[in-house]
Amino acid sequence: MTTRLTLFDSPLFLGFDQFEKTVDRLRKAGSDGYPPYNIEQIGENGLRITLAVAGFGLEDLDVEIEHNQLTISGQKTEDESRVYLHRGIASRRFQRAFVLADGIEVVDADIDNGLLHINLQRIQPEPAAQKVRIRSSENQSRKVRTIDLDPAEEQE
Repeated sequence: MTTRLTLFDSPLFLGFDQFEKTVDRLRKAGSDGYPPYNIEQIGENGLRITLAVAGFGLEDLDVEIEHNQLTISGQKTEDESRVYLHRGIASRRFQRAFVLADGIEVVDADIDNGLLHINLQRIQPEPAAQKVRIRSSENQSRKVRTIDLDPAEEQE
């Protein structure tokens, strides 16, 4: 049996097991190069994902966000009446997934000249420090000492 060590095996990372599963799933799904895509920085807090989806229309594409995962899928309905002598334009189904960090929101999506653009915005949260109250264990141990003794033990 092989033991696989990852960054998240450290005891300093608490509650990251679901994130690690998502990374593994995306690593497996990301090996297919279709459709090609770009990710670009737009302004200080903006990002844009562009996918080359030539031949796909609005009704063939789906963009969905679930649990910080952006999934873009496409499925072309074939026109059975067409007879191709050569078919070089791919129209197979696809699915691309991207994990979005906390604070990244999808603003909008549009299609133009066979390119699907998905615009994202990084929301800058207000920095907030939080104090954690520390209780003394002395108060709790005193409560333990106030437990009534068995009456038979008191007579001895």
